[in-house]
Amino acid sequence: MNPSIQGYAAAVLGALEADDVRVVATELGDLDTTLLANGDLRAAMTDTSVSGTARREVLAAVLAKKVSAPTVRIAGYAAFASHAQDVPAAIASLAHRARLTAEDGSFAEPTLHATGARQRVGGFAAALFEELSTKDLEEIEDELFRFARAVEANPALRNALSDREAPVSARQGLIHSLLEGKVSSPKPGVIDYVISLFTHKTHTAPTISLLDYVIAGGRSRDVVGTIDWLVDQTARARGWRVAKVRTAKALDDAQADSLRASLSAIAGNPVELQVTEDATLLGGVRVEIGDLLVDATAKHRLDQLREHLDAEHRAFQKND
Repeated sequence: MNPSIQGYAAAVLGALEADDVRVVATELGDLDTTLLANGDLRAAMTDTSVSGTARREVLAAVLAKKVSAPTVRIAGYAAFASHAQDVPAAIASLAHRARLTAEDGSFAEPTLHATGARQRVGGFAAALFEELSTKDLEEIEDELFRFARAVEANPALRNALSDREAPVSARQGLIHSLLEGKVSSPKPGVIDYVISLFTHKTHTAPTISLLDYVIAGGRSRDVVGTIDWLVDQTARARGWRVAKVRTAKALDDAQADSLRASLSAIAGNPVELQVTEDATLLGGVRVEIGDLLVDATAKHRLDQLREHLDAEHRAFQKND
């Protein structure tokens, strides 16, 4: 199963009460059975010509009002993040994971290589980020960056968090002692330096949850690297929530709503529009969201036409 799906499921299931986890386990098991029995649904989920975003939307529509919201989220993400042919296997694995979590109250993540472990932490982050605002993400990005620098600068703290022999719960407890202002440590000197950086502020719950999962789902020797990678992922998520829109004339409410809905489907998150009017564009719209640029302005089309005509003219002169 794609490591990011493991992390995403960990975030969603970890936020639920035990009874709700049992419900999700049952519903995912039923979905697994349905995928085996329903040829049309299985075909839709395994069609390699269908994008992950489209598979997610189809599955959400099928499951709407039939199962709980957490089940829709987990199954939808599996359909989105898996290769098409792997979707049924991912659903089956998620059903098994949910059953084990319901029985034991937790799930010990299997060891992965460094890249896989970071992807798993990224999946956990993706689930947390879905319901956060751009401002929240900006704050989390700053908190993660500062914590990574503190760990990097303090060998005793870095060694304590990277100690594979120490229980996960103990290493997570050290993070809590730092970020929740509970300044106690069994090892003198481990947190002395860091306390001066963090006592001025209690960190946000999502930041602490992310750091907890860096310990539980990441690699112990890659703590600082994983946190820095999360800083980049948070910045990217923040960028994909803000669409910079330039338009020749103001958008009316219907146009803005339609554009917002389309961009949200592409980004996989709610999108905030930052609209700038620019009469020099002549018509159409130019959109930047994350690393995606869509230029459908009249000016851009005229520039393309001009470049094409210039190229044709140069070719004609060369052959003349």
